[in-house]
Order: sequence, then C-alpha cells, then structure tokens
Amino acid sequence: MSIVIDVASDGVRVALGRSRVRAVVRGVLEAERIRNAMISIAFVGRRAIATLNRRHLRRRGATDVIAFGLTRGDARMPIIGDIYIAPEVARAQAIAHGVGVREELARLAVHGTLHVLGHDHPEGNARMASPMWKRQEQLLAKSLRTDKR
Repeated sequence: MSIVIDVASDGVRVALGRSRVRAVVRGVLEAERIRNAMISIAFVGRRAIATLNRRHLRRRGATDVIAFGLTRGDARMPIIGDIYIAPEVARAQAIAHGVGVREELARLAVHGTLHVLGHDHPEGNARMASPMWKRQEQLLAKSLRTDKR
C-alpha cells in the first residue's frame, strides 16, 4: 500500500509550495483512512479550468477546483484521482472571503481530495451547511494547526 501525490504548476504562479500541497492532500487521505492512492494535482490558468468546466461538467466560465476520481473495482485497488485548481480564481475568492490565498488554496486541495474520495455537496447556499463542507473545514483547520507548529 502506498500514497503517491504528484503536483504540477507549469506556467502558473502558486502561492502554496508543492510540498505543502502534498502534505495537505496526504493529511486528508490519512484522516479518511486511505492507505492506497494515486492523486495528481494540477494548478491551471483561468482559461484551462473554464475549458475543463465546459467540457466535463457542462458549465460555463472559470471555477476554482474540479476533481475526477476513478471508480475502484475493489477495495484493494488504489484510489486514483485528478484535481485541477485555478490559483487566479482562488486568489479572488480569498479576497472576497477575507482569508489568505494560501489558506484558500489549501481549502481547494482538501475540497478536491474529498470529491475524489466520493464526497459531494449540494449547489447553492446549502453547500456550506453540507456534511462535506463541514468535514472540509475540519480537515483544513487541522492542516492549518499543523502548519503553525
């Protein structure tokens, strides 16, 4: 059993280091008791995330994070997932919500990882009251506490 986390940011400025992103994702996997996973995180530009959003989710415009998880045939197979994060969108959201950009990027890494693991949430205002959102914020808070040590 092993956990492999790959982080790419070709041509996109990211305020969160690759090792920190790996630590955030690993923390989620450990908290969710996942011991066998292959996760890829790609930081992409606004245009690229808008294209993914339109092509795969049939939604218009740039979004903050999109995650794809492959269904496992059985529990012995690794969890495999791809997470795409748009730092430019994250930066705007951080400003709008009065949080740091690093915190928002970590939140999106947690959010995307939970989606890969099969968690989901409703759209609209109910999103922030959903069990997934509450779990996301718990895991983010734990990650931020670990960061300050």
